[in-house]
Amino acid sequence: MTDYLALEKDYVARSGRLGRDGGEVMKAFRALVRAAGGDTAISHKTKELIALAIGVAIRCEGCIVFHTRACIKAGVSREELLDMLGIAVEMGGGPSSVYGAQALECFDQMTAA
Repeated sequence: MTDYLALEKDYVARSGRLGRDGGEVMKAFRALVRAAGGDTAISHKTKELIALAIGVAIRCEGCIVFHTRACIKAGVSREELLDMLGIAVEMGGGPSSVYGAQALECFDQMTAA
């Protein structure tokens, strides 16, 4: 079983180094993330569910780890997560069911910690 808490620490450390050393491009990316992520016509919570659904559908483990944590911080329930995962699997097919299961395990580990 994957230790998603350890994986999260690793991803955060690596992302931090890229953010520090990545120059103007990474500064611009961080600004984009901040601008896109706030409450506007769509709530931040819904945006994080969308981001996680995309992470599952495109099969990005790092996206799953980051956006699962963000979903938890935004107050997403396990039921909301499961509902969203159904849509992600619908859009991404069988491979997304594998990554959806990873997202669920990641959520369960993070909420239990």
